[in-house]
Amino acid sequence: MIISRTPFRISLFGGGTDYPAWIRRHGGAVLGMAIDKYCYISVRHLPSFFEHKHRIVYSKVELVKDIEEIRHPAVRAVFARTGVRTGLEVHHDADLPARSGLGSSSSFTVGLLNALAALEGRRLSKRFLAEEATHIEQRVIVENVGCQDQVWAAYGGFNRIAFLPDGGFEVEPVIVAAERRAELLSSMVMVFTGLSRIASEVAGEQMENLERREAQLHAMRALVDEASHLLADEREPAYRLGALLHESWMLKRQLASRVTNPTIDGIYDEAMAAGASGGKLLGAGSGGFMVFFIKPELRRRLLERLNRLIRVRVGIDQVGSTIVVYDPDEHIEAD
Repeated sequence: MIISRTPFRISLFGGGTDYPAWIRRHGGAVLGMAIDKYCYISVRHLPSFFEHKHRIVYSKVELVKDIEEIRHPAVRAVFARTGVRTGLEVHHDADLPARSGLGSSSSFTVGLLNALAALEGRRLSKRFLAEEATHIEQRVIVENVGCQDQVWAAYGGFNRIAFLPDGGFEVEPVIVAAERRAELLSSMVMVFTGLSRIASEVAGEQMENLERREAQLHAMRALVDEASHLLADEREPAYRLGALLHESWMLKRQLASRVTNPTIDGIYDEAMAAGASGGKLLGAGSGGFMVFFIKPELRRRLLERLNRLIRVRVGIDQVGSTIVVYDPDEHIEAD
C-alpha cells in the first residue's frame, strides 16, 4: 500500500492573477502558505477475485470494470493519463471538508499522481507534480481553475509564487525568522462559514470578466509585493497584513457577482466589529473558510464573537505532497 499526504493551502494575496488567460497577457503572482491540514490518498493493487477491476472510495464508492466508467473526474483523468492497466483500489480521506476554498481539488490530483508514481517505484519532482496536475485540471477535465493550488500542494511552504507569461512559474520562499512566523500565525484566525460551493462554477464568471476587471487585478497583484515588503520589515506588526487583506477583499468582491453573499458579508462585518484589521473569503468565493488578521491580544474577543462558527488552528506545511507510507505490494493472483 502507498499513502500520500498532500497539504491544503491558504492563498492570501494575488488570487485571480493566476488564471491562464491573465498570465499569458500580464503574468501573475500570489502570496500564501500551504497548511498542516491534509488530503490523504491510499492506493494498492486490487486482487482479481472481484467482478470489478477498480474500487474508488471517497464520499461515494465506485466499483468499475473500465477506466471510462469512473465518475470521479480527477481519478478518471489521472488513471487514463498515467496508463493504469492493473486493478487498483483508491481511498481518499481529508482533515477538512472539500469545496471550502482551500485548494482541496488540486491537493487530491497532486496526491493521486504522487501515490500512483510511488506504486510504480517512481519519484516525481515537485515541479512535475504541479505541472501535471495543472494540465489535468485545466486541459483534460477542463475546469475553471487557476495555477496556484497545484503549486502549493506539490511544494508546500510559505511562498511568493510568480507565474510567467511563457507558462512557467517560480517559487520564492518567504524567509522570516521563526518568531515572525509565530507572530503571523498568532495574528490569524480561520473559521468555516458552513457554506460549500463548486469552485469551478464560481471561478467561471471571474474568468469571463478578466478583461473588464483589469484595474482590480493589477491592484490585487500589487498587493502581493506590498504584503511581501511588510512581512520582511519586522518593525511592522504582522496583524497589519489585515489592512492589505481588507483592500484585496474589497477588490475581489468586484470580480464577479457570486464572490460573496449576505451570510459571508455578515461574518465579515462581525469580525471587523470585534477588532479584526481585515480578512477575506478563501478560494473563488460563495462559501468555505474565511481568514482574518487581528492583534493577538484581541484574538479571544474575535473568537467569542464568532463562536457559532468552527475555528481551525493551522500551521505551515513545509514539505508539500509526500509519501508517508511506502509498502509496495505484489499482485495477488489465484493459482
